[in-house]
Amino acid sequence: MKSMKNRGFSLLELLIVISIGLTMAGITFMAMKPLFNQNHVDQAYDTTLSVIRTYRNQSIIQSKRYIVFFSAPGTITVQYWGVGVPISPAPVTVATYTLPNDIQFAVQAGFPNPGPDNFGTGTTAVTINNCALVGQSCLIFYPDGSAQDDLGNFNSGVVYLSRPADLYSSRAVSIFGTTGRIRGWRLYTIAGNNTWVQQ
Repeated sequence: MKSMKNRGFSLLELLIVISIGLTMAGITFMAMKPLFNQNHVDQAYDTTLSVIRTYRNQSIIQSKRYIVFFSAPGTITVQYWGVGVPISPAPVTVATYTLPNDIQFAVQAGFPNPGPDNFGTGTTAVTINNCALVGQSCLIFYPDGSAQDDLGNFNSGVVYLSRPADLYSSRAVSIFGTTGRIRGWRLYTIAGNNTWVQQ
């Protein structure tokens, strides 16, 4: 006769323990998913705000011109644009930043009109002037701190970040061309109205 002390776990007991563990892991993942989503939104917003502010400051400190432009769905490219006489050299890419995959430069139905700081109508993801130099909307920061386009016009506008089908995940960054002032915004519903609130 075999001793009962040497008896191990049965296959059924192991399967029950594994199924309980998998169930708990699934519940934990589902409970944490909103936190992961929130973290992606915050990361995208912080990256966008930080890149714009950093290269505006660098243009002032270094007395150089930096071009910042936003490509769909979620890429920020920074270029250095040197000065030459009579023609400036071609811009040189110095950095590229990518937002989390689930966050895009995008707008959604329900965005207020006008947008933050009264820029745009809430229907275009990037409402700054186009620059022929890079073939799309761009900000060119100058040593005086201003944001301009490649024709020398002051370039004010707003950049929207959003997760598709999640209206209240939306953030925005506004830029004043004359001063280069940069402000961040978050979309809330206040008294039944969607409103951009400065962060």
